[in-house]
Amino acid sequence: MLDAKSNNTSVIFQSAWFNLLSRFIALLAVFLFFALLVEDGKFYTLRNLENIIRQSAVYATAALGMTLVIIAAGIDLSIGSIIALAVVTVAWTLNLHQTVIINGQTQSLALIEKWPVLLPICAVIAGVLAATLAGAANGVMITGIRLAPFIVTLGTMGIFRGLAKGISKERDIYPPSDTWISRIMDPTISSPDASRNWMIFPPGIWMLLLAAVAAAFILRYTRLGRHIYAIGSNEETARLCGVPVNRVKIIVYMLAGFFAGLAGLMQFSYISGIGQPTTAVAYELFVIAAVVIGGGSLMGGEGTILGSLIGALIIGILYMGGQQMGWPKWVQEMVIGAIIIIAVALDQFRHRKMH
Repeated sequence: MLDAKSNNTSVIFQSAWFNLLSRFIALLAVFLFFALLVEDGKFYTLRNLENIIRQSAVYATAALGMTLVIIAAGIDLSIGSIIALAVVTVAWTLNLHQTVIINGQTQSLALIEKWPVLLPICAVIAGVLAATLAGAANGVMITGIRLAPFIVTLGTMGIFRGLAKGISKERDIYPPSDTWISRIMDPTISSPDASRNWMIFPPGIWMLLLAAVAAAFILRYTRLGRHIYAIGSNEETARLCGVPVNRVKIIVYMLAGFFAGLAGLMQFSYISGIGQPTTAVAYELFVIAAVVIGGGSLMGGEGTILGSLIGALIIGILYMGGQQMGWPKWVQEMVIGAIIIIAVALDQFRHRKMH
């Protein structure tokens, strides 16, 4: 009788809904911690809540791709550098100039003045494409050279960051005029501009929600999603069952690059439309933390999109709450690092209980 009760309790603790519920409780606990300790109720003002969501969106969007990678028992340490590459590519495209001769004199004309609608669209495509190709390069090297994902992405973290610096000539790129891309993360509810209030969330947040629905659909309802879980659970068994392991891995890393490209668009807007090659440094820490806190297992085979979104919100709340309580940045990084260790330790403890 006691064994039956013990088994039932074990099943409940290991169930997906309990796993997700525990993440919601952690989110609520972290929010209440700062809501009670930050002075004068500044933490839960409408403006601050919107800022938390805006800050979390960059991590959350990149975490969509990282979720797929971690479920497939991989890792991507280059995600911050890919975001920076997308940011610089967007700014570089918007900053393109054309040499023209006017009244016998050679002048440089900004293409954004000639094509104010087309060029921003090309910049978005170029930024996301550059990030997707970077992700594909990771996947090809991991499957082709047969090196561990940790080693490959540790190397490409430097390569992609260096490429971003090379494109920008190690300087910030300032596009000649403001475009809609640099406004996709501007405040809406708390904006003094009444014409933006109706959106509820900034356009970038709506983009994140659509991307999250698409990623969740892929994982839950497609053959690719089933293959990703199969590879993460047991790669050799998946291969014996006919799963095209190498192809799936390349697609997974391409998707990670694609979602990092979308995060790059948000980051470009968040830093006021500047092509900054040093942006998103250490974002791989925040993105991996979001997935792990959200229930993704570094051993592979486990993770959900909703869980990763909750994890990103927890990171955003810790970051914003720490700032408002006057914590130095090094303290915030130590707290997030400690949370990763605790989350992984709890995951391993849960796996030992299951076996």
